Amino acid sequence: MTGRYYLTTPIYYVNDAPHVGTAYTTIMADALARWHRLAGDETWFVTGTDEHGLKILRTAEENGLSPREWVDRTSQRFVQAWGALELTNDDFIRTTEERHYRSVQRFMQAIHDNDYLYKGTYEGWYCVSCEAYYLEEDLVGENLCPVHESPVEWFAEENWFFALSRFADRLIAWYDEHPEAIHPETRRNEALGILKGGLRDISITRTSIDWGVPVPWDPGHVFYVWYDALVNYISAVGYGTDNGRFEHWWPSVHHLIGKDIIRFHCVWWPAMCMAAGIDPPARYLVHGFLMVGGRKMAKTAYNQVDPVELANDVGNDVLRYYLIRDFPLGPDGDFTYEGLVERYNADLANNLGNLLQRVATVVEQKCGGIGRAPRPAAESPLAASAVEHVKTAYEAWGRFSPHEALEATWRIIRAANAELEAVAPWKIDPGPEVDGVLGDAIEALRIVAILASPVLPRASREIWARIGLSREVDAPGNADLSGSLAWGGYPGGAPVTKGPPLFPRRAAE
Repeated sequence: MTGRYYLTTPIYYVNDAPHVGTAYTTIMADALARWHRLAGDETWFVTGTDEHGLKILRTAEENGLSPREWVDRTSQRFVQAWGALELTNDDFIRTTEERHYRSVQRFMQAIHDNDYLYKGTYEGWYCVSCEAYYLEEDLVGENLCPVHESPVEWFAEENWFFALSRFADRLIAWYDEHPEAIHPETRRNEALGILKGGLRDISITRTSIDWGVPVPWDPGHVFYVWYDALVNYISAVGYGTDNGRFEHWWPSVHHLIGKDIIRFHCVWWPAMCMAAGIDPPARYLVHGFLMVGGRKMAKTAYNQVDPVELANDVGNDVLRYYLIRDFPLGPDGDFTYEGLVERYNADLANNLGNLLQRVATVVEQKCGGIGRAPRPAAESPLAASAVEHVKTAYEAWGRFSPHEALEATWRIIRAANAELEAVAPWKIDPGPEVDGVLGDAIEALRIVAILASPVLPRASREIWARIGLSREVDAPGNADLSGSLAWGGYPGGAPVTKGPPLFPRRAAE
């Protein structure tokens, strides 16, 4: 699995503080990026913030600040949160950066020059929180936004329009030719449903505000939020500013998004790319919502959980493991602290932590603290199943199912624990039988540390160090089925260190 892997998250609107819902998307992206680096892929991982629009302008005014002062302050909340969570994004793009302005203007100029834009007047219901127009039939209650359930506002102004309606058949044909473009299939069907229901032309500029990217051919207009924000995916890799770099990374991009922005990303964005004369994005990975008490986690629902505060409580690795193991890409999931603690105790404390602790203890008692080499595959009761589970985990990562990869990885841990229980080397005199079962268990820990490192980076490094290995566990290319992941890689003769419990059991608070 060596190639080129460009991965993005949505850029987060700076009027909201980071919460576990946004952290879930970014942590999932981080784990995917770490895996692809581990597999030897050339990887570029981008996240960032969306900083224009009416909502930002109004909030800045309410706080007695200019829009620029406000976004400079609020964007840092995301930078600091992702830093505290030890995420490995290669770039952090802000839509107020000069490089982004240049890309937006050149991209939209190309669409204009290709005759897909026209001028008119737009009247309609607008949700300031969504920064989106809605048709009357889309509203709920008494003129409420279907997403936020807050009142919409009636706007009427001169706009430039994008001829989106001209792209329905082209997009349907493109998705038919690229059935793998949207994962999972249920979300692909949703996008196709939007396309087959017919598309309407959409407004892409505003004249009632000036907080945005100016339209180069029509002073007084600024690009409407989505037609500024979506372009971040190409401005981050040099569109209009570094053509060689852009051609290197585009269109081999994977957009990780929430299901609520399918229309913007899987319909509007590829149509815009076609209109500008570039290829549509290669892949969309669509996840569901994190629910708290039956409602989507969001600022307006007052059910946010601060991810940094939670990570300070349970640890970054624990938060990462729970989010990735219990919330597969695709469906919604219920987030609870009790669920986190239950998963922690079952998988991390009782399985992985217990395996490491008992192996180190018995190696100290029976082998003088020196690790033994594993038995050859033909002689080891663990080898065949370990090879099978490694292959399953490897393939699961490749099909965007890290929760399945973790389940396969934990089968190796459970098998190693079961073998130790069956043989009970702590009851046997030192000798070949003890050496064999302990060597196999250490080899299982070595393989598990590699496979788990995209999700448990700190714990994997600690396991690696305790079994006496020096090369970095997450070194690029270490996820190699015929190399580091093959059975028999532990050399033996290395010191095994017994430390404090890696994952002490927790009680739900």
